Amino acid sequence: MTRLALSQLTLSHFRSHKRAVVDLDPRPMAIYGPNGAGKTNLLEAVSLLSPGRGLRRAAADDLTRRPEALGWKITAQLQSLHQIHELETWAEAGSPRQLRIDGKTAPQVALGRIARMLWLVPSMDRLWIEGADGRRRFLDRATLSFEPTHADAVLTYEKAMRERNRLLKDMIRDPHWYTALEGQMAEAGAAIHRNRSDALLLLTQAQSEAQTAFPTGLLDLTHPEPACDAPDEAEALQAALAESRPRDMAAGRTLIGPHRADLNAAFADKGVAARDCSTGEQKALLISLILANARALARDFGAPPILLLDEVAAHLDAARRAALYDEICGLGAQAFMTGTGPELFTELGDRAQYAEVTDENGISRVTQKDNP
Repeated sequence: MTRLALSQLTLSHFRSHKRAVVDLDPRPMAIYGPNGAGKTNLLEAVSLLSPGRGLRRAAADDLTRRPEALGWKITAQLQSLHQIHELETWAEAGSPRQLRIDGKTAPQVALGRIARMLWLVPSMDRLWIEGADGRRRFLDRATLSFEPTHADAVLTYEKAMRERNRLLKDMIRDPHWYTALEGQMAEAGAAIHRNRSDALLLLTQAQSEAQTAFPTGLLDLTHPEPACDAPDEAEALQAALAESRPRDMAAGRTLIGPHRADLNAAFADKGVAARDCSTGEQKALLISLILANARALARDFGAPPILLLDEVAAHLDAARRAALYDEICGLGAQAFMTGTGPELFTELGDRAQYAEVTDENGISRVTQKDNP
C-alpha cells in the first residue's frame, strides 16, 4: 500500500519540549495527557513539516523553548509514496525558519510536493459563527492540499494589495501607479479563485461519494458586493479593480477581490446554515469536510494525507467518536489525535499507537505505550 507517514519525529527546544523523540508507524497516534502538558505542541511540530506557519500561525521566535531561547529544530523521516525523505526545519534565535530536504536547502513550497497535511484545532470550532477571515484560511488550506502553488498566488496577491492600499491611503490618483499592481493582483487573484473553486468541487464530490456517519455540507463561495462578474478571469478582475479606485480611495482599502470571498456551508439533510446549527453539528460538519478533503487527496496524491486532530473528541458523542476512528483507519491515514484521557480513544484498540504527555517542572515528557 502506498503511504504518506512519518516514521520518526525529533524535537529540540521546541515550545515546552526540551527534547522529544517519537518513533512512529503508519497507524494513527493517540496522544493524551492533562491540559498544558504539551500535546498540541507535538501536533504543531508536525504541522511545520508542511508549507506555512503551522496550525497556530506562530512566528519562528515564538516557537523556541523559554527561558533558554536558543532556537529550535524539528527533524523527521517521511515516507512519501515510494520514497523516503529526511526533513529538517529549524530557526536560530532572531532568524527566520529554514528547511532542508534530504540534506539540501529547500523552499517551504517543496514540502507541499512531497506531503499533504490537514488539521483540525479547537479554535476552528467557531469557524461558522465568526468572521470570514478564518473561513478563507480554512478553504485556502484545503486548496493548498490539492494545489501547492496556491500559496505563491496568495502571497503575490497580498503583497501587491498592500502596496495598492498604501497608495489609496496616501490619496495617490495617478493611474500609472496602480496599473502594474492591479495587473499582479488580477493574475494572482484569478488563479486564487480558480484554485478555490476547483477545491470546492473536489470536496463536494468526495462528500457525495461517501457513506459516512458525518453530515454532508452544501458549500458555496461568495463575494460581497460590489464584486467582479468574472473573478476567475484576470482581465475582468483588473478592469473591476480600476473601476473601483474612487470607492476604494474613499474607504482607504481594496473592496473587491478574492480577499473578500467567504465560504458558506449548510447542513444538507436539514437545509440549515452551518452558523445556525448546534455546536455538535458544527463540529461534525467540520470533521465531514476534513474527511472529504482526505478522501479526495487520497485519489489525487496517491495516498491519504497526514491528519492533525487536536482535541477532536470534544463535542462528539461515543457513537460519532467511534465512527470517526473507523473512517480514519479505513482511509489508512496516519493521524495524530489529542485528548485529555486514554478513555477517549478506547474504540481504537490496537489499531493505534499511544503516547502520554506529562509536564515535569515545565518540561514536557513523551512516553510511548503499547496500549492506553
